[in-house]
Amino acid sequence: MKIDIIIAYVQRYEFGHERDFVPPVTGIHLAAITPAEHTVSVFHQQIDRINLDTDADLIAISFFSGFAMAAYNLAVEFRKRGKVVVAGGPHVTYCQAEALAYFDAIVTGEAENVWPGLLKDFGLDQLKRVYTGSPCDMKDLPTPRYDLLPGRFFIKKVIQATRGCPFSCSFCTVPSLNPGFRLRPVEDVIRDASYDKFNHWWQKKIVWFWDDNLTIKRPYIRELLRKMIPLKKWWLTQASMDIAKDPELLDLMKASGCIGVFLGIESFGVDSLADANKRQNKIGNYSAAVKEIRKRGIAVMAGFIAGFDHDDEESIINMADQLMKIGIDVPFLSIMTPFRGTPIYTTLNREGRILEERNWHFYNGYNVAFVPKKISEDQLLQAHRTLWKKSFSPLYAFRRILRGVFTLRRGAFLLSLFMNSFYSYKRSKRNYPIDMSKRKDVINAVAPIRYHEHTVAAAGL
Repeated sequence: MKIDIIIAYVQRYEFGHERDFVPPVTGIHLAAITPAEHTVSVFHQQIDRINLDTDADLIAISFFSGFAMAAYNLAVEFRKRGKVVVAGGPHVTYCQAEALAYFDAIVTGEAENVWPGLLKDFGLDQLKRVYTGSPCDMKDLPTPRYDLLPGRFFIKKVIQATRGCPFSCSFCTVPSLNPGFRLRPVEDVIRDASYDKFNHWWQKKIVWFWDDNLTIKRPYIRELLRKMIPLKKWWLTQASMDIAKDPELLDLMKASGCIGVFLGIESFGVDSLADANKRQNKIGNYSAAVKEIRKRGIAVMAGFIAGFDHDDEESIINMADQLMKIGIDVPFLSIMTPFRGTPIYTTLNREGRILEERNWHFYNGYNVAFVPKKISEDQLLQAHRTLWKKSFSPLYAFRRILRGVFTLRRGAFLLSLFMNSFYSYKRSKRNYPIDMSKRKDVINAVAPIRYHEHTVAAAGL
């Protein structure tokens, strides 16, 4: 059987990306767990042209809510051509009835325990409509199919060592999508980190851990990092700010080649952090925590979210100066998005604040899909755009790069240089995040069947 795996995508910047930085692990992992008797291809809609006239027997599409419209359009076109199309991912998991209007079958939750069975059923012409995945034990997972990645990805070695997160941030689906906190055997992770069949030195050198919170289990991460040292790799991950209180761990991160760590800081407002259920973050500790990490020459990437109930225009725009002050090397700036399956969606839906007339294009992290509390939808959007433009102005980008010259190790400095130059260049070319409300092709798009509890009940889900 021939299978095409597609990672759906919708352009989020006015002129798009010429080259993507790092691929999600989803497609190449799904290809890896596909039984060997099948032939698999992986396509990323962001950079690949999707061949609607493929000779594949089965089409599998994975996506999150912001890319749902693209996934649905692909499904319609493939099914017109007589193809069987299945889907999985966060959006499908939380919007089952809607997804079933477009796909022949869906996989909810984690795919490892149901994907081989789905393929077997398809081969026997016994495909079920819904396959409900259960939490994977993370043992004996194969190396992702890096050989199936297109050449245009800058970083290719994405791996996952852990799955899940012990925290319950109000805007995050991870606790319900990937329940618990699970660990892969260290030997399996080292095997994947050692994979070197790439064309460029940096693709061999850099390891991107696609984990939600890699450092939670201290004995595990210490064992993993000690075994990473002989590999002489550069690696990046996402972690909690509490690593700054563990000097032994930070020293081990440095020794094992860490060049960047992503922290979910989210906000500089106490009340906004409470809105995010991010009480583990203490604003007074931000500067000291960043300083401790950077003391080892490790670049600090950090996520900031605009649009919590206690945010206003001034507090959002001021984040540009605040993130500079505490020493962030690479900021990631998004708008609070009420994804299905999150506590914040439940709250906003109960309060009647979800903008139901806005289709899934508005759920891409750069647009507004709900009614803010203290400001209007347009004020929130414009405040975020001002924050984005100020943060990636030539002056601020240059200051971050210059600071890195004297404080970051080589790989971390190159990371800061690349990312700040990339976003500053986009800004100079006015390649801003798209305002979906101004795009006629977006607002005139036919909205899909929307997810409601009574629809799910009627579908028997």
